Amino acid sequence: MIDKELLTLFESYLTDKRKALYKKVIAERTCHFTVVLEDICQPHNASAVLRTCDIFGVQDLHTVENKYINRVSKYVAKGSQKWITSKRYKSDGNNTQICFDNLREKGYQIIATSPHTDSCSLQDFDISKKTAFVFGEETEGISDFVKENADGFLNIPMVGFTESLNISVAAAIILQDVTTKLRNSEFDWQLSEEQKEVLYFDWLKKSIKNSDVIEEKFHESKLLE
Repeated sequence: MIDKELLTLFESYLTDKRKALYKKVIAERTCHFTVVLEDICQPHNASAVLRTCDIFGVQDLHTVENKYINRVSKYVAKGSQKWITSKRYKSDGNNTQICFDNLREKGYQIIATSPHTDSCSLQDFDISKKTAFVFGEETEGISDFVKENADGFLNIPMVGFTESLNISVAAAIILQDVTTKLRNSEFDWQLSEEQKEVLYFDWLKKSIKNSDVIEEKFHESKLLE
C-alpha cells in the first residue's frame, strides 16, 4: 500500500514536466506480454532486449540463470534498466521451471521462440492471451526443458539463407509486432490503477538522490506525531 503523503513528498522533488512524462509513459506500459531470457551469455544481448522492452512498453523482464549470470551493459541498456521491473531466477534448482511456475500462476502462457520447431508464424499469433515470450541462449537456443514444457512456439518468417536472427533483433521484431497489434485492439492491456501507482512511486523514488534517507526521516517524523 502506497503512503499518499510520502508519494506527495517525493513528487515535490520533481518538476511538473518530469511527473507528467512518468504518467504518460506508464499509461503505455503493459504486463499483458512479458519476456523471459534463458541463459543469455552476452551482456550486450540481454541489455539490448531490456532496452527493447522499455521502448515498446513491456514492463516485466525475467532472466533465468542456470548456466550464465545475467549482466547488464550500461552502455547498451542506456538507462532502461531503471524503468523495467526485472526478476532474476538464479537458485541452485531448475530456474527455468521456477520461472515458468511463477508465470503460469499469474495467468501467462509460455511461448518459446524458435526457428527450428513446428511453430506459429508471427503474423498469425493470437495476441488475446497473456504471454511470456522465451528467448534462449545465443548458440544453442532454448533448452530441452523449454521445448518440452512450453505451451507453444513462435517463429519469425525468413526467406534468406541465414536460419536465425540475433536474439536482440528477434525480440525487437516480435515485441514491436505484438505490442502494436495489442494497442490497436480492444483488449484490456494497460496496467491496473494500483499497478500504475506502484510503478509511479518506484520511478519517483529512483529519480531522487538519497530517497531512502528522505523516506526514513519521513517515517521517523510520523512516529513523533
